[in-house]
Amino acid sequence: MTARDIAITGLGLVTPAGVGVEESWAGICAGTGLAARDEALTGLPVDFSCWVPDFDAAALLGRRLTWRIDRFIQLAMVAAREAVADAALDREAWDGPRVAVVMGVASNGGDAWADAYAKLVEGRVESISPTTLTRSLPNMVAGEVSTDLQATGPCLTTSTACASGATAIGIARDLLRSGTCDIAIAGGTDSTRVPMGSAAFYRLGALSRRRAEPAVASRPFDADRDGFVLSEGAGVLVLERPEYARARGARIRGYLSGYGASADGFHATSPRPDGDGARRAIEAALADAGADPADVHHINAHGTSTPQGDRIEAELLGALFRSGAPPVTSVKGVIGHTLGAAGAVEAAVTVLSLERQLVPPTANLDRLDEGVAIDVVTKAPRAHRMTGALSNAFGFGGQNAVLFFRAA
Repeated sequence: MTARDIAITGLGLVTPAGVGVEESWAGICAGTGLAARDEALTGLPVDFSCWVPDFDAAALLGRRLTWRIDRFIQLAMVAAREAVADAALDREAWDGPRVAVVMGVASNGGDAWADAYAKLVEGRVESISPTTLTRSLPNMVAGEVSTDLQATGPCLTTSTACASGATAIGIARDLLRSGTCDIAIAGGTDSTRVPMGSAAFYRLGALSRRRAEPAVASRPFDADRDGFVLSEGAGVLVLERPEYARARGARIRGYLSGYGASADGFHATSPRPDGDGARRAIEAALADAGADPADVHHINAHGTSTPQGDRIEAELLGALFRSGAPPVTSVKGVIGHTLGAAGAVEAAVTVLSLERQLVPPTANLDRLDEGVAIDVVTKAPRAHRMTGALSNAFGFGGQNAVLFFRAA
């Protein structure tokens, strides 16, 4: 580790591959796409998605709490509780004002707003729930996690589209480096499996339209990819100042060593064709970590399965790692695109890859695009010796966030 590294002591995951870190990791390593027909999207041009199976929020969080928070907050709260337990932290004993919460959200799901709007149109204003605002405002995910865990330090929500979760982790890192807090609970969450979400992304031309075979619709870097698959999930990391973690005898699962962010300044939805914004974010993350391309032994790519995005990212990685890009994966082939959660879910998976020296496969990659000159892991997990890895996250608005991790 270096003097600027931040310790990672806990992980929490809720994904379409399973509830919990071990279930999610096993499902992601299985390398089978999980998209299927979604009853919530019946009748729409794109009527399939990935979702968290067997997610019983009432059993996990209690009926009263579940009633007053939307699904995107429920997912985050379950992941946050797992991460804190994994870090062996006692929320009754810690110094609350020294514990920060930073959560990333690209959307707010829209469940509460859809219900309230239908009642408004029908003229039934008095039937609109008084919890409509508090269960749906994006900032409430950080507020609810903070309240649940009694983490009373800085409490922030970041919104940088599909880079939101990675941005949250980077901002949390800054709080720890500055000495503002000792512990930070950081991650991302989203659940946009709602009709308006599917319809809006469909009209943008961003979604795969492979309705006849949804399980193979998400196919990052494949020559036949045609768009991403809507998903949901949450990923949370517990970050600590290394001296604090060591003093309490914590198990350290890895280190967050570098964070880089940039803006494309190009287009609302399309990345820069030359990949310049993403390149600057990657270079900034490496410089922040005091690393260079030779220190990167694995890349968890953004890899959404869109024709343009995958090509630009692949060309960028090929140019940055001229001696041959290290093994690359995109977990979106298995679990779809979790949007604001993606950067955090993939950060957690990257930490697990370093910890277990194993790169998960990219699902549904049958024929590598001719323009992709990188080593994309497919079909089965690959054992690989590595001490450093990148996790990329890029979003609408040209917002880029890249994290560099070191093995413990």
